[in-house]
Amino acid sequence: MLYPESISAEELSHLDFVDFQGPIEVIREKDESFAEAMEYLSSQTIIGFDTETKPCFLPNQPRRKVALLQLSGRDKSYLFRLHHLGVPASLARLMSDSSILKIGAAVNDDIRGLQEYTKFTARGFVDLQILAETFGIKEKSVKKLSAIIMGRRVSKSQQLSNWEAPQLSGAQIKYAAIDAWICREMYVKLMQIDD
Repeated sequence: MLYPESISAEELSHLDFVDFQGPIEVIREKDESFAEAMEYLSSQTIIGFDTETKPCFLPNQPRRKVALLQLSGRDKSYLFRLHHLGVPASLARLMSDSSILKIGAAVNDDIRGLQEYTKFTARGFVDLQILAETFGIKEKSVKKLSAIIMGRRVSKSQQLSNWEAPQLSGAQIKYAAIDAWICREMYVKLMQIDD
């Protein structure tokens, strides 16, 4: 399939927003929900991947640690609140498992952020920015990649919100799940995988 190399802001504005209809679980500690998340994610062959960090708005302010890790299968999404949970060994093993593809955009920055919690060898990661280039797509943002590949846009209204807030808002939860899930969906479409 041929894809345009770029998309204009006007074209983007006419597209419907991406929506994720599956369950979204927010994980704060190593409990039964964490165990269920690991069981589900370990059974997948392709998962969407992203992280969120509380933004810094002042110059010379040190960068914050990654606050949220988002991992999404086809029909379920899990949000791990790392500033409560850290990166437990089972989660690090998932990040090192080459048999489970983890699809994201600009994944190297995300991996470095996760490795501040615990060292692991990153395996099975696919960077959509690099993959999209092989299809002639020049855009780099998830918002524009989604518009070109899926014909739908991703809302970025929550991107600069407080990811360390005591409770994530419904809008933050939905945004975070979509950001990971849409990466998976773009990969499946680009690679023409019967999912």
